[in-house]
Amino acid sequence: MSIEPEASEPRWAVPPEGGWTADHLDTLPNLPPHTELIDGSLIFVSPQSFFHSWAVDFLTWHLRSLAPPELQVVRECTIDIDRYNRPEPDVAVFDSLVAPKPGQTRYPAGSVRLAIEVISPESRSRDRETKPVKYARVKIPHYWRVENHDGRAVVYVFELEPATGTYTSTGIFHDRMKVTVPFPMDLDLTAINPTTPQAADPQ
Repeated sequence: MSIEPEASEPRWAVPPEGGWTADHLDTLPNLPPHTELIDGSLIFVSPQSFFHSWAVDFLTWHLRSLAPPELQVVRECTIDIDRYNRPEPDVAVFDSLVAPKPGQTRYPAGSVRLAIEVISPESRSRDRETKPVKYARVKIPHYWRVENHDGRAVVYVFELEPATGTYTSTGIFHDRMKVTVPFPMDLDLTAINPTTPQAADPQ
């Protein structure tokens, strides 16, 4: 008579007292890709839409092609905010003086010049409320929020107001986005469209 093996129970990571820390994010086994740390809690990313993927690809490619040598553009790399916060913007612009190493998984917040979040349904409150507050607290000068309005990209642009330490809106862009900071850009936002993949990478 065969003996049925006992069903194994899922093994969930139990947070230590006080919550997870930024260093835990690099050492915990079997974390899903792009796990973030927000206020000591692990945030898992849900499957992304085509709009999200195309928007991230479009912005990464165009910002890299336009950024001056003293700045570099990366996608989906965490930022060290503090001991209990390591958010991962979809795209970020960093000082080139912070030379990345092959195994590097995070950047110091002080090197970030621009953080960009592309909104997903499950991340809406984090990207609109939680993350901008944390980015402003460590004085990241620029923050963009990209949203899908009926299949068209809308970019909300914010700049840090030094007197208050909070972000103030400097523009809402629908079809064309023309800005001068953190470096000059003139972007055709109508190209962010999953039905025209060549728009994300014109090469």
